[in-house]
Amino acid sequence: MYALNKYIRRYVSTAIVLLFFSSCSDFLDIVPDNTITLEDYFTNKETAYNALSNVYAGIPNNQLIHNSEWLLGDDWLGQRDATKAQSGLAGTRIMEGNQNTTSPLLGFWQGSNYATDLYEVIRSANTFLEYIHLVKDLSDEEKAQWIAQVKFLKAYYHFILIQHYGPITLVKENVKPNAHSDELFVNRSKIDECFDYVLDLIDEAIPDLDDETFEDELGMINQSIAKAIKARILLFRASPLFNGNKDLYGDFYDHDGETYFPMDEEGSERWTQKWKDALVAVNEAIDNCETEGFGLYEYDDQPYKFDTEDWAANPEALKRIYTLRMLIVDPWNKECIWGRTYPTGQSNTIQDASNIRLPRTFTNGVQETTANSYNWAGATFQMVARYYTQNGLPIEVDKTFDKNNMYRLISTPAEDSEEYDPLRGVLQPGFMTVSMYLNREPRFYANLGITGGYWRGHQYRIDTEMYGGTPGGYDPSVSPTDFLWSGVGVQKFVHPESKSGSWIRQIHFPYPIIRMADLYLMKAEILNELNGPGQEVFEEINKVRQRAGIPNVEAVWSDPTLCNSMYLNRHLEKDGLREIIMSERSIEFAFEGSRYWDVVRYKKATAEFNTPVTGWTGNAYGQQNFFRLEVKQRRRFLNRNYLWPISLNEMNTNANLIQNPGW
Repeated sequence: MYALNKYIRRYVSTAIVLLFFSSCSDFLDIVPDNTITLEDYFTNKETAYNALSNVYAGIPNNQLIHNSEWLLGDDWLGQRDATKAQSGLAGTRIMEGNQNTTSPLLGFWQGSNYATDLYEVIRSANTFLEYIHLVKDLSDEEKAQWIAQVKFLKAYYHFILIQHYGPITLVKENVKPNAHSDELFVNRSKIDECFDYVLDLIDEAIPDLDDETFEDELGMINQSIAKAIKARILLFRASPLFNGNKDLYGDFYDHDGETYFPMDEEGSERWTQKWKDALVAVNEAIDNCETEGFGLYEYDDQPYKFDTEDWAANPEALKRIYTLRMLIVDPWNKECIWGRTYPTGQSNTIQDASNIRLPRTFTNGVQETTANSYNWAGATFQMVARYYTQNGLPIEVDKTFDKNNMYRLISTPAEDSEEYDPLRGVLQPGFMTVSMYLNREPRFYANLGITGGYWRGHQYRIDTEMYGGTPGGYDPSVSPTDFLWSGVGVQKFVHPESKSGSWIRQIHFPYPIIRMADLYLMKAEILNELNGPGQEVFEEINKVRQRAGIPNVEAVWSDPTLCNSMYLNRHLEKDGLREIIMSERSIEFAFEGSRYWDVVRYKKATAEFNTPVTGWTGNAYGQQNFFRLEVKQRRRFLNRNYLWPISLNEMNTNANLIQNPGW
């Protein structure tokens, strides 16, 4: 009970802070007149708290569908090309090749097209650090904690800029009104200098951060968060995009003719040291988080009433489905180290966009169309195919999976048959669906909304069919444009109790920024890069696989009865195990934005993201017409897209800036 209360306290604090965002977004962004000075904003604890809230406001709004970077990559499919109605989907527009220098999409450097101006937030952080000492009714301990939180956030925002733009301008302190032009128009710093600055700031902050956040504390950052994010930053620094990159940026020079990126060879002392630093950090983060009670989430409550009978008949499978189904949406659970909340009543969230509408059969023939059931953000076929088989292997690797006939229509077992017993509560009995939907891993059924499956939402268990005129499917009498264009839903971010018709009936939860599964898979990746395959690597991967209900990695990849001969024992090769780890990450963090950055930091995006995304014929009627693959969106990723463009306006304002290659 103590541990649970601790998480509640932490996230209640987070919610309180974030509720100030809408009212405080312009705080400190004005130039004070002769009457009101910056000193006036730091006269007491209350106004200083508002300044602190303003610094938190820069956390990216990935829960908002138009702002969300989670749409980068090839997991999500919103129907932009079908109607052009969702033109605000900045992440999808980037993947279509529409990034530009005139008005960059998700432009964090200058705050354009659904992104916060992170430099503006960093300047607010600098102002806070410069003036917080003036507050009289704030204890020294509180002051030290607030300063540490702002230092961390300042470092985190610099990291986000590095992640997107590579070498950036470091804003260590705000320039004075009478500053010389050299102070106003600064150069971009080299990559290693940028990372060093960020890491030094976090190291400064950690000692003064609380081990945990109590209800009487106003901040949200604690040592667990800081150490976990530090591990992620060091992982990025060690990854191929930033750790020696002659092929892409060997000719990317600063004004002194020196390369912005390090040119270290793989295996060199400096190259290796960066991976070693990442290992030290991830071990420290895991130890700290586990000591504070964090761990992999397991559902430990009773099932919803609609699942009671199947839970009794098939308890192991249903508990697994509940664990994976509730992993993100069960508020304040122990896996989420750091999460981004949003105020009650906020619309256009991922939960809104991906929730299917309540079928007419549940509402006396009237289908609800308002509020949080937009029914148009679904999964690509690429993501559907990426989930493992029930043996924990990719479908192209598992020799027991019939790949040649996976598009064939097939009926699930009848309800009174023994074959149906392990499928109770997972798939509908005696239902015609596509063969590839059978014999898949539990995350497939928990995360997706498929033909012949179940959608737990609106306080019901909905028997989803997904084609025209059926639950979850296209219904032009309700909306000719809002439907799952790929024919596959995503219920991962929809709380089962969130309902149509009223915002107050939507269940809110923190959208994860980092969670424990990430730390375990990060450690596996780092160990493999340093030492190659080994039992220690397998153990970290298996923590996540065991929670997902699939066999251990070394068991199935070495089994000739399961693993196709051309892939057998790939887990014993460094490159092969890296692919397995990346595959595990792409499934565990499906739709959470992880895959895009994993592919980018390993410089594989031009190979992975130039293939059109596909899906079923989402507005077709009947299975025969529905289960036909179509190209849904063309995707375009060039070498220049690894680093995002700085806007022409910024380039024209600061002549010392050098544009990223290709832009």
